[in-house]
Amino acid sequence: MLSPQGPFLFPMAPFILFVFTASTIFHIQQRLVKIQAPRELPKLEAATTENATSQPPRGMWTINAIGRLGNQMGEYATLYALAKMNRRPAFIPAEMHNTLAPIFRITLPVLHGATASSIRWRNYHLNDWMEEQYRHIPGEYVRLTGYPCSWTFYHHLRDEILQEFTLHSHVREEAQNFLRGLQLNGSRPGTFVGVHVRRGDYVYVMPNVWKGVVADRRYLEQALDWFRARYSSPIFVVTSNGMAWCRQNIDASRGDVVFAGNGIEGSPAKDFALLTQCNHTVMTIGTFGIWAAYLAGGETIYLANYTLPDSPFLKIFKPEAAFLPEWIGIAADLSPLLKH
Repeated sequence: MLSPQGPFLFPMAPFILFVFTASTIFHIQQRLVKIQAPRELPKLEAATTENATSQPPRGMWTINAIGRLGNQMGEYATLYALAKMNRRPAFIPAEMHNTLAPIFRITLPVLHGATASSIRWRNYHLNDWMEEQYRHIPGEYVRLTGYPCSWTFYHHLRDEILQEFTLHSHVREEAQNFLRGLQLNGSRPGTFVGVHVRRGDYVYVMPNVWKGVVADRRYLEQALDWFRARYSSPIFVVTSNGMAWCRQNIDASRGDVVFAGNGIEGSPAKDFALLTQCNHTVMTIGTFGIWAAYLAGGETIYLANYTLPDSPFLKIFKPEAAFLPEWIGIAADLSPLLKH
């Protein structure tokens, strides 16, 4: 037989120990929450402060659209750089868009005429070189004026500027197809050198207004020979707004010179694209050649010291701010000026 069981007695000591332990853990967790909560507040405050100071740029900056292609490229790049430096949104005039957009994949928005005429602009004149005061230009609605083109404004943003002045695919492909079709004594050239010869109005303006000269036959011979001495089988792709003069004054008897440009100033895309797709550059004077060399990269030969020391041109133009330090200058022959 089973023996009868006595009454069941709950073990009180373990139960009391369990209640005490659970209560202790609960109160410790509550105290930890209270201790940790204040540490999280500065993070929230810092994020709020950061958001408050990251306000979108206010106002509107633009620039005058004057001159031809090279001038307006300089104006665009300067506006792009200075507006970013001063934390202002940049807008380009419709005239500038009409000049640049058919050739390049520019991104700055267009300021249409109706909007521009309704704004009270603060005109701010720029020299053609960077100055410390341009880092802190006052005003929310500023229109930059002048003919800025100097690399000193935008060279620290070179990759972005090259991106802005990326050729449209069809413009680039047309130039590359032309270059691929060139032959040098029956073989493909080893190196392509773009040559830009600025003439046109400068033939009169330089000697009669600025006490200066344009590139002559001798300079071009020296520049082409510089590349012939350093590269195997170079070919020279000549563009100019004076192609007749070039054919008469550039020796093409070696078969390494191609007169490729059409010289149409009102439609510069073909000539400019050809120059930028070459490996190196020979330029004379003018912003068209400067920008072609800047976009092409490679080595650049330029006409140096092409004005007399007392030229008024030097009051508005600093050679060291126009030509990159690594470019190579060949001094101009100033003797024609000294004869007068």
